[in-house]
Order: sequence, then C-alpha cells, then structure tokens
Amino acid sequence: MVHNAYDSYQLLTNCPARIDALESYGSKLFAGCYDGSLRIYSPQSSSSSSELIQESYVLETTVSGFSKKPIVSLKVLASRELLLSLSESISFHKLPNLETVAVIAKAKGANAYSWDDGRGFLCFSRQKRVCVFKHDGGGGFVEVRDFGVPDTVKSMSWCGENICLGIRKEYMILNTANGTLSEVFPSGRVAPPLVTSLPSGDLLLGKENIGVFVDGNGKLLQTERICWSEAPTAIVIQNPYAIALLPRRVEVRLLRSPYPLIQTVVLQNIRHIVKSNNAVIVGLDKSVHVLFPVSIGAQIVQLTASGNFEEALTLCKLLPPEESSLRAAKESSIHTRFAHYLFENESYEEAMEHFVASQVDITHVLSMYSSITLPKTTRIPQPDKMVDISGDEAALSRGSSGISDDMESSSPRYFLESEDNATLESKKMSHNTLMALIKYLQKRRPGIIEKATSEGTEEVISDAVGKTYGAYDSSKSKKSNKGRGAIPLNSGAREMAAILDTALLQALLHTGQSGAAIDLLKGVNYCDVNICEEILMKSKNYSALLELFKSNSMHHEALKLLKQLLEESKSNQSQTDVTQIFSPELIIEYLKPLCRTDPMLVLEYSMLVLESCPTQTIDLFLSGNISADLVNSYLKQHAPNMQGRYLELMMAMNETAVSGNLQNEMVQIYLSEVLELHAAQSAQQKWDDKYHPPERKKLLSALESISGYNPQTLLKRLPRDALYEERAVILGKMNQHELALSIYVHKLHAPDLALAYCDRIYESVSYLPSGKPSSSIYLTLLQIYLNPKKSAKDFAKRIVVLGSFESLDTTKMMESVLSSKVKGGRSKKIVAIEGAEEIRAGLSSSTDSGRSDVDAEEPIEEGNSTVMISEVLDLLSQRWERINGAQALKLLPRETKLQNLLVFLAPLLRNSSEALRNFSVIKNLRQSENLQVKEELYKHRKGVAQVTSESMCSLCNKKIGTSVFAVYPNGKTLVHFVCFKDSQGMKAVSKTSHGRRR
Repeated sequence: MVHNAYDSYQLLTNCPARIDALESYGSKLFAGCYDGSLRIYSPQSSSSSSELIQESYVLETTVSGFSKKPIVSLKVLASRELLLSLSESISFHKLPNLETVAVIAKAKGANAYSWDDGRGFLCFSRQKRVCVFKHDGGGGFVEVRDFGVPDTVKSMSWCGENICLGIRKEYMILNTANGTLSEVFPSGRVAPPLVTSLPSGDLLLGKENIGVFVDGNGKLLQTERICWSEAPTAIVIQNPYAIALLPRRVEVRLLRSPYPLIQTVVLQNIRHIVKSNNAVIVGLDKSVHVLFPVSIGAQIVQLTASGNFEEALTLCKLLPPEESSLRAAKESSIHTRFAHYLFENESYEEAMEHFVASQVDITHVLSMYSSITLPKTTRIPQPDKMVDISGDEAALSRGSSGISDDMESSSPRYFLESEDNATLESKKMSHNTLMALIKYLQKRRPGIIEKATSEGTEEVISDAVGKTYGAYDSSKSKKSNKGRGAIPLNSGAREMAAILDTALLQALLHTGQSGAAIDLLKGVNYCDVNICEEILMKSKNYSALLELFKSNSMHHEALKLLKQLLEESKSNQSQTDVTQIFSPELIIEYLKPLCRTDPMLVLEYSMLVLESCPTQTIDLFLSGNISADLVNSYLKQHAPNMQGRYLELMMAMNETAVSGNLQNEMVQIYLSEVLELHAAQSAQQKWDDKYHPPERKKLLSALESISGYNPQTLLKRLPRDALYEERAVILGKMNQHELALSIYVHKLHAPDLALAYCDRIYESVSYLPSGKPSSSIYLTLLQIYLNPKKSAKDFAKRIVVLGSFESLDTTKMMESVLSSKVKGGRSKKIVAIEGAEEIRAGLSSSTDSGRSDVDAEEPIEEGNSTVMISEVLDLLSQRWERINGAQALKLLPRETKLQNLLVFLAPLLRNSSEALRNFSVIKNLRQSENLQVKEELYKHRKGVAQVTSESMCSLCNKKIGTSVFAVYPNGKTLVHFVCFKDSQGMKAVSKTSHGRRR
C-alpha cells in the first residue's frame, strides 16, 4: 500500500438473508436479498444527510415479496426518482415510496442491462437478443429496437449511440442506428468479459487481468494498459481512481499512466462492489463495508511525507476550483521539495524543471551556488534554510480532511547535514549542476525580462507626462542599459532581471560557453556592469566585455579598451590570440551603429584606424550618412592627407549628393598636389608640360568631369608658363572656347586635342533640350587656324579681362604666342585673305559667353602671322558633316586650290544630292497619297440612299417621311437626323459618367 486513498468502514453486519444486490439512495442503503425481499437501512443517528455517512446502520424497512426471485441488481435513477431492479424481469419503482411504475415483460430472463441517463434509454440482453427501450417521461417505456447477436451477452454498456457488448469470446460494438456489429478484439479465455464506462465517454474493456482503453467506436486509444493483480469481476470508476473487485481483495489504482497501485483492501467473501455518490459500497454475504475516500488534501500530505511527489502533484490538480490559491501554493511547495530531493540525488536537470514549475524566487536557487556573485543589494537566503511548507500542509490537511498535525511532523527533510557540506559544494559547482542552472535561468528569463521591460516602459511614459513613478535613491541607481535608463533598486522586476542575467552570464562563462555569453549581451539584458566587468577582465574575455559596454551604451569605455588592445598588439605585448581577434577593423565595425547617434564620437575614434584602414574608414563615413561637410572639416583639421581620398569616394558614390563647396575643395586639393610637384621639378629644372604624372591625370579628369568648382579661383592659381592643358579645360568650363582652342593650337601645338575639344562641345550642345547641334565651334577653330595673329591678340586681351595674369605677364605671353611656330616647325608666308570684310557676326560661337572673337567690320591684317592651311584642310576633311559648308568656304583664302578641298566638298556635295533626292521621293509619295485619299472621298460621296414612304427610322421605329434623315456608313441604316443627334448626345453623357465612376 502506497497510501490510504480510502478508509474502510463496516456499515452493517448479520443481515438475515444473503445480500445479492446493493444500492444507495441519499443516506439510505438498499439491500436486495436472495429471498426476493428489499431491506432498507439508514444511519443509526437518523441523519438527514444526502450521502452515506460513516456510522453504524440499522434496519429501517423490509419490503417482503419485492421480487419473486432473487434480486440480481439494483440501480437508483436519481434524475427520474426511480429504482431499477433486475430479477425475473426489469422493474421500475417510484422513490421514495417504492410504488411500481413499470415492469418490462420482454426483459424476462434478462441477464445484463445498461442505462443511458442523459437520453433515458435502457438496453438489456436476453438470450441472444439485445433490446432497446426508451422512457417516455412519465411512467411508461416504449420499445425502440430489437437486435440479434451471435452469443449470450455477459456485460454491456452504452457508449454514445452505440452499445459495447461483452460476448462470451469477444467484444463487439452494436450500432443502434442500423444494427451493424463490428468486432473490437477477443476477450479472455478464463475471465468473463467486462465492460466499464469511463467519465470521458470511453470504455475500459477487460482481458484477463489487463484493462484496455477504447473509444466509443472500439478504436484503441493508447498503448498503456492497466494491469491488475488478478482478473477483476467488477470495476467502478471514481475519479481519479479505478477500483476493481478481485477474488480476495479490492484493488485501487490511479487512473493515470502508468496506473500505479495505490491501495489494497483485503476482505473475505466479497460479492459486490457498487459506486455511490460519495463512496464505494462493498457487499459481502451478510455484511456491507463502505470505502470512504480520504480527502485529496490529506492524500497529498501522505504522498509528500512518503516522498511520492509525482503522485502528490497529480492529486493537486484534483483540488476543487474554490481552493485554487491553496492548490497553487501546495503545488509550488511540492515542486520545491521534489526539486531539492532530485538535486541531492544528482538529477540536476529534473530538479531545475521542478524549480521552474514551483515559481520559487530565483535567489532561492542561486543560493545553492556559492561561486555565483550577485549584486550586493540582493537578499540571498541561506542554502541550508529551504522553504518550510509544513504550514501549507497543515492548512490543507485541516481545511480539507481534518487530518491531525502529527502527520506533518513526520515529513522528512531532504537536505544534507553540516558534515556533508563540503561534498555538497563540490557537487553543486560541477559542470552538470551549472548546465542545469543555465537551462533553469533560460526558462525563467523570458517572463522576468518581459516584466522588467514593461515596467521600464511604464516608467518612461509616466515621466513623460510629468508624473513620478516612485521614489528613487540616486545612490543606488545602476548604469543605463540600452536606453532603459537607470535601474532603481526598488524596481522589483528589473532588480530580479539584473540578478538573473548576472548569474546566467557567470554560469555560461564557468561552463566555457563564451559564444552564448556574447549572444546574451548582444540582446536586451540587465547584467550588473560592475560585477560582470570584473569577471570578464579577470578571464580576459574581451569580446564579451565589449558587448557588455556596448549594451550599456558605455561606448567611450569600449573604444578605450579597443584602443588599448590595438596598442598592445602593435607593441607585441599581448597574446597571439588577442592580436588575431582585435584588429583595427573591429573599431570600424563598432563605430558603424554610432554614426547616426554620435557622429563626433565616430570621428574622434576613427582617427585611430584612418591610416591603417583608410578605405574601410572612409566607407564608414559614407555608409553612416555622416554629414560630408562635417567629415571634411574634421579630416582637414586632423588628417589632411586623407581629405582628398574621402572626397574621391564621395564623388564616386553619388556626385549629385556632393555640394559644390566640397567639389571645389577636392579640385583645389588636386591642384595643390600638382603645384607642389611643379615647384619641386621646376627647382630641379625637370618640369615638362607634356609629361602627365598621376597627379596631373587626376586633376585633368576632375576638371573635366566635375562641374561644381569655381574656375575663376583655380585660374588665378595656375602658373604663367605651365599647366596649359589645365588652363584650357578651365577656360572651357567658363565658356571661353576660343581661348581654350588658342591654347591647344598655339601653346600645346595639339590639333588633335583641339579637335577633341570641339567634338565634346558639339556633342554636349546636341543633347541640350533644343536638340539642335551647332557647328560654330568648328568655325571658331577654323578662324584660329586661318588668323593666328588675331586670335593671339584677342587671347591676351581676354586673359587680362579674366584676371588670370598681370599686364606684364600678358605682354610676355602674347609675345610667346606670336613667336611660336606651327606644329612640326613648318612655316609659311602669309597668304592674302580677301573677302574678309564679308565675314558676318553670325559666325560667332553660340556657346561663347560674349561676341565672336572675329570682328566682322575690321579686315584681317597681313603681317608676320602664319596661316595653318594644312590643319584647316584636315579639319574640313574630318568633320565635313558638322561644318556649314557655305560659311567655311567664305572663310577660306581665294588662293586655296579646289583640289585640296576635294576631300571636303566631295562628301558634302554627295550628301546634299542624296538629301535632295530623298526629299523629292518623299514629296512624290505624299502627292500620290493625297490622290488616293481624294479618290476614296469621291467614292463615298457617290453613295445612294433610297427613301420611300415605308422607310423606318432604326432608332425610334417611326417612318422617315419628309423629315431630315441621316444614313449610316453601311448605306442601308436610315435614322431621323434628330434621333441621330439625340443618340450621339446620350453616348457622350454615358462616356462621361463612366469616366467619373472610374
């Protein structure tokens, strides 16, 4: 016997006749005897209780001749106040006076029956027949169905609309709707079949000494079975127990897997076992015993005292709902005691499962771990003083069952004595205990963190509306954690979260789970900074320490630590593994999230790695959306050598996002580099203006591609006798195309560069919104080739106007230009240019900012200038399709031979002739198309519509008569002109309304 679930009490003895059937009605006991009489017993105290009571019963009434034959079975139908008796037939008597209500004659010889109280259906078996009757609500019963079965029915029970039959050799399900029989499984060979209905509506079927669970259709429900000591002859169910009548005893088992044996009641010559409303009645030959259930609370105390914690927890769930608070307290105390018991027996994980279920304070569990350091303000219970639950046991037992307090004092305490403390400590700190603690803390963590976060949110909202959330002691506040603000110690949820996270981090570190510790710190956490910082520094776990600083917004401390680690790695004072882990890139990764919140901090610490990782650092500025002006200003002050690199990458990513000021500063930086190079090489007399080092290439590329710089400022910085190509590009940006071309021609002697410049201007103009390319730029170059003296003079004048040089420098430059020779050292005598007076002002470049550099009223002087006739001819031959031929011919000298102009005139004339032919063909095609349209119009005008007196309007179905009419294009459909106009108006209205609906 594990514990006492029932108390056995003898209600009556020495019955005059053998008792064959028993039933209870309120506090009375009905005994059906072998002589056919019905004896009614009641308590000796004449109690008015509605249940059987635990005292001696005396005979109240004997109803002789209640039945002609021995009474086989009795059943009280409490909902209908009827007593059902099975003897020679089935009879119904009205309670409490026992007047006969009905006798079912067809049930004569019946050996088994089953009553469905919900529907009022009675089924019984007689020989090989099963009959179903229904109570009509009054005093009569109506036969519903009669079914044939293969053999005699030994046991039967309703299961929904079906009936489970225990026939001699097998179990079968009878469908009362259609009468079909389906086999379940064979019954035992020795023991007769036994069908027991469960409160859930399922069935428990006996097979020898095994009970099998099936549903209402006979399908097996689970693999577990109830194994009785012997084959039972009867079974009653009283939740949570199944009570079976065995040949020599009554056996009580828990109706939950694994269906353990709870109690055994040994009695001699037991014949019957019947369930009453509050007890189990056990009938012997001439005496009756009743098994009164021990209260659930008292059973829980017994089980807890004997160490059967699982059974105690199972019974806790059966406490009545009105004792829910008591049940929760009891379950918590049992889980706590069970957890300590398991912990001491080295079942650490199972112990922690029960600690979780007990909802005991986490400090209670952490008090068992001496190596776990907790915040100083935490009140930690002593490890050897565990929760005393005897008070709960007393309250429960007294409130529920009246058991004396002596039972409570017998409950053992599962704690080691002081002499075993050393051994216990070593076990507690073993790896397994820490792993179990980690799982425990991880299971408790979500709920505690959620409460802490909610509490912090409420506090922030309260502060925002000007309310005080509570009285905070500033001396006890903790550092902020990810914007949560200070954690006041009178904040219960956040204090508990700090204890949990601090302990969890230490447990992870003690078990070597550094990765898991880092993951903990990366998320929302409430770790105590001081304790965790000290532990992580001692263990040199710098990765976790960085995450601790980061999660608490201690960015200065984190970056100082990174700086220290980098300095140690550079001086080779740190360990090899630290050097491998902590590289300059780690500072960059740390700074990335701070770009939006603290850009000045990012700029300050980025200087540490700017030289070693320039590209990554500048990418940090770009990806972090830090103001470009701010970065440029900071770099200009602290790292001027990286300023240009930063601006280059900015331009490469998005030129339009870079302001004109930054563009101008970048070009100025490039120009400064080139000027430094020019000064250095000029001092050594090694400067060659045709040489293009990388610095010059970069500057030229920037001058050509960037449009946001100030050309006037750059032009003033250029030297007088160098960087002519840069000067030409800048002048081009100022729309001084003639000056730029003069430099290409007279200073650089590079007709190819001049031609490329013209091509760029021509193509850029062709993409303007007007879309009309201009050939004036080529005519400007043509004029420079034909009149170099004039272009040089204008060059000097306009340079002075632009402020590029002083007057003395201008004179020298003019002389330099006039004295320069054409490319290749070739010189020619001046060729008289006639007809110069016919040059018009319209030849001036449309892209120049001022008038044309050729004065249309002033004839070109003849002097010591040289006409560059070969370059003129090359230009005409290469770009004939972009030059206005008529204007170009007017500019050429009369002495120019046509043979030399053949490469220019031949394709020009050929193109003009081809265009003339094409236009002629187009004109003829359009004329032909016009004639075809006119012909089609004439055909349509020849149409004839015949209108007679019988002609009808297709719209109003009235005769046309003499009204004005209209004809549809098919020539057959006639309508009134008025109807046609109305229909068109209706179509227009419908289209408008449809458009509005859309």
